[in-house]
Amino acid sequence: MNKQDKALVVFSGGQDSTTCLLWALQRFEKVYAVTFDYGQRHKKEIECARNIAKDFDIEHYVLDMALLNQLAPCSLTRSDIPVDDEMPDATTPPNSLVEGRNMLFLTFAAILAKTKSCRHLITGVCETDFSGYPDCRDVFVKSLNVTLNLAMDYSFVIHTPLMWLDKSQTWELADSLGYLDYVINNTLTCYNGIVGKGCGNCPACKLRSRGLQNYLESKNKILDK
Repeated sequence: MNKQDKALVVFSGGQDSTTCLLWALQRFEKVYAVTFDYGQRHKKEIECARNIAKDFDIEHYVLDMALLNQLAPCSLTRSDIPVDDEMPDATTPPNSLVEGRNMLFLTFAAILAKTKSCRHLITGVCETDFSGYPDCRDVFVKSLNVTLNLAMDYSFVIHTPLMWLDKSQTWELADSLGYLDYVINNTLTCYNGIVGKGCGNCPACKLRSRGLQNYLESKNKILDK
């Protein structure tokens, strides 16, 4: 990885992708961001992503992925399907799973990246807190990386800075990058479209809040010593 290289971040405006954006800004000379509009119920994340990209003077693209909404009915693409409060069980993903989402996002991101002579793709997927989503797994990302390289005859590298971090460690990373308060106040993780602390009730808010609480408690213990 060379500081002179360019990188494209798959960017939703949420905690994870914003932390990845900040991570990329410290490692690459030029950083682009791409956001996907697939008719998600928390569509305000697109506005949030635009605002964050503007704050950091990032060249930002929003791509229309409406077909995904048509093909993948779930609680994130249909307002009449309530979001599961918790995981149904240890083997079944929640009804917020958008089938094939990360596969499509990374594929279209790669096409955009190649037009920018950009070889580095960055995504905030995470196997530690992956909620049963199969396209958040490390084995999937590595497999797709090989497929994209073969399909486009181009040497992409997909980076997953959060792959083995839990939410507490993701907050720690944001803090180490110098942007803990920014990520707390300006990102949108909530499935109900509320920026910052969110609604507090949806699974995404609960995971985010629990992770932040755990991180702050551990940080305070260290500072108290």
